[in-house]
Amino acid sequence: MIDVDLQDRLHQQLIRGAAEMSVTLTAVQIEKLLAYIREFEKWNKAYNLSAVRDIQQMVARHLLDSLSVVPWLALQKSGAQKNFPLTRMIDVGTGGGLPGIPLAIMFPEKQFTLLDSNGKKTRFLFHVKTLLGLTNVTVENRRVEEFTPTEKFQGVISRAFASLQDMTEGCANLIESDGIFIAMKGLFPEDELAPINDKIELLETIKLVVAETDGERHLLIMRTKQ
Repeated sequence: MIDVDLQDRLHQQLIRGAAEMSVTLTAVQIEKLLAYIREFEKWNKAYNLSAVRDIQQMVARHLLDSLSVVPWLALQKSGAQKNFPLTRMIDVGTGGGLPGIPLAIMFPEKQFTLLDSNGKKTRFLFHVKTLLGLTNVTVENRRVEEFTPTEKFQGVISRAFASLQDMTEGCANLIESDGIFIAMKGLFPEDELAPINDKIELLETIKLVVAETDGERHLLIMRTKQ
């Protein structure tokens, strides 16, 4: 059980960090995000969901990092910029649900499939989905090459899925012909783009601002060349 003082610090940390990134949170979203990270911290002791052990670091390095893509996704929703239809998305190699669970909380109108081959991690995801009532989340415990969806996805997102080549080649069977790959990266991965330049088009690069986090973060939007 988290003590009241720590709970208040986590609450303020989340609100402050989100505001720095121009992410507006409702009371319900705050409650669900904090409930998720509390469960993450509790299950992490036995299930090894993350190398991060301190819950305040989890808020910074997991929650806020995942929320950093919210402004871009919100622009797609409003049609203010390139309006990619993204009502069905898959988070590949989701692990403990990052960024899929935070994004599902933020965008209840979108459907998120969370894919991971690790049974312990997907058991945690089933637990969180049920606990938080996330009806827009589907959990798949299988390897990416073994998953054949009944309906392909408009967007594949990944926060820690190997190289861009592995992502774009390995997930080709999951995505619609005009769907997009959304890769969350650290430093701009120039060396990873070179091997796929003949097949994959880089549509957009966004330098992400992640509150309470050092180092560069980039969001790469890619599509298979037609």
